[in-house]
Amino acid sequence: MPRPRARPLLAILPAALALLAALLAGLLLAQRAESAPYAQRVDVPALTALGRAMFFDARLSASGRVACASCHDPAHAYGPPNARAVQPGGGVPVDRSGVRAAPSLRYLQSVPPFTEHHFDNDGDDSVDMGPTGGRTWDGRVASAHEQARLPLLSPAEMGNASAAAVVAKLKRAPYAAQLRAAFGADVFERKGDGEGGAAFDAALMALEVFQQSPREFYPYSSAYDAVLRGQATLSAQQARGLALFNDPAKGNCASCHLSAPTPDGAFPLFTDFGHIAIGVPRNRALHPNADPRFFDMGLCGPVRTDLAAHAEYCGRFRTPSLRNVAVKQRFFHNGAIASLADAVRFYAQRDTDPARWYHRGKRFDDLPPRYHANVNREPPFGGAPGGRPALDEAEIADIVAFLKTLTDADLIAARDRPARDAR
Repeated sequence: MPRPRARPLLAILPAALALLAALLAGLLLAQRAESAPYAQRVDVPALTALGRAMFFDARLSASGRVACASCHDPAHAYGPPNARAVQPGGGVPVDRSGVRAAPSLRYLQSVPPFTEHHFDNDGDDSVDMGPTGGRTWDGRVASAHEQARLPLLSPAEMGNASAAAVVAKLKRAPYAAQLRAAFGADVFERKGDGEGGAAFDAALMALEVFQQSPREFYPYSSAYDAVLRGQATLSAQQARGLALFNDPAKGNCASCHLSAPTPDGAFPLFTDFGHIAIGVPRNRALHPNADPRFFDMGLCGPVRTDLAAHAEYCGRFRTPSLRNVAVKQRFFHNGAIASLADAVRFYAQRDTDPARWYHRGKRFDDLPPRYHANVNREPPFGGAPGGRPALDEAEIADIVAFLKTLTDADLIAARDRPARDAR
């Protein structure tokens, strides 16, 4: 899905984005239809409404208590609505949960499929930037269609035993008639691409189309977007924060979280889609981490298994977008950090004050020592314990002030609301 260009024709932008979303959804349906008759006709509004109904339906979980929206709340950029490091699952028992934080689902439309080798476009494509892309923390999912499948069947999420179990719920759902109208009267009887038949494939398609809705998933309505359009200016503090964010010797944030419009003028997504190891502290509150032998190492396992032999990938997780980061209450893949200021502070002080961030001051405690060489050392990391960090407290506050300009207009209330407890 193309992204907005800097200083576009504002009067037609919402309609243009909606049209592009409709065209994309139609293309997706047409491509799927080559192998199976997914729909009688392309009706994007109907599929969007159907996908939205499923997204908010807790009956699709094994326990009947957890919907997609339980962990991906629209009032919080389709991310967690609370301060829990990880979200409770919807399986049986209901308290079973995973080891990773639920990400925001906004601004994923341009995430490319995972590739091990991404070359810097510097004219000769000579610089290999390493693993890039994929929609999960470890990049193992290539599309919104695949992403929709994961939580439905994950024991730590919605907990269904099989695709057939999901279909049985869909058949009883109040929108079952909508499924038949969109995908054929025999949708519950037809074979599909895999387990669950055409009805399960149809549900994934509806969820996919819903997540292509511009107004809900990529509105580009933040204060920073207004600045890029020439409609507003940053305050003095916000401007200082942006300068620090971009400065390679200070925050150096833009080396991974790209802040400038692309060469063709598209608005930035504040991510390079890459995978990086930054030595996030071990979250000892997570149940799996009670076992000292357990490590979540991202690309090389244990959730992802195809790259287990690549020792150089251990500890790497995908760089998320920083859009709407200020509405989050937990940060990084394991939710180990509980405030935006501390997330920025961790980058500046990880190496100069390890005792503040790591249990007993033991650095990189969530990664076996043999993989510590994978951890990034570029600024603002670096320095020795007791040394001067790359950012002081005033500079950290300036960067946080800038990051708050990345909040979409419909989420300002969530950004400014006091954090809810983690219960």
